[in-house]
Amino acid sequence: MSAVRHAAWSDLDPVTLHELVRLRVDVFVVEQECPYPELDGRDVEPGTEHVWLASGDVPVAAYLRVLSEPDGSRRIGRVVTAPAARGAGLGAVLVADVLDRHGDAPLVLDAQAHLQGWYARFGFGVDGPEFVEDGIPHVPMRREPAPASTGVGSVGRRAQPQGS
Repeated sequence: MSAVRHAAWSDLDPVTLHELVRLRVDVFVVEQECPYPELDGRDVEPGTEHVWLASGDVPVAAYLRVLSEPDGSRRIGRVVTAPAARGAGLGAVLVADVLDRHGDAPLVLDAQAHLQGWYARFGFGVDGPEFVEDGIPHVPMRREPAPASTGVGSVGRRAQPQGS
């Protein structure tokens, strides 16, 4: 497994860009049978960050994007792992990386309902009713930044994912 990589859309080389989009389409559109507009315009927005890992011969084994929302929160989305790389914890590595770098802001996501427990281990809680998107049940989730501690000798800390 390589180091976590981050880039804006305009900083992606053509081969990496192709691999990122191909993984998203292969899993979300083809494997999950959800014909939807995968290229939704948000990839190219200022402040959008593409985050991925390579593994062995797979140039993009796991991926997610982080969007800047108007309310100041950061939205995690398009979390995906290549079928050949599943079970290796790569998605958790990416989410932990986002928490390390953006955990001082509210983080939101729309989790596939069967994954809400997985996101809960990172401190995300359900933040609204379940809904169906592209034929798949989802639940909105939110993670607030941990308040800074006060007092003599205390240090402010962010919540850490459980079980890591």
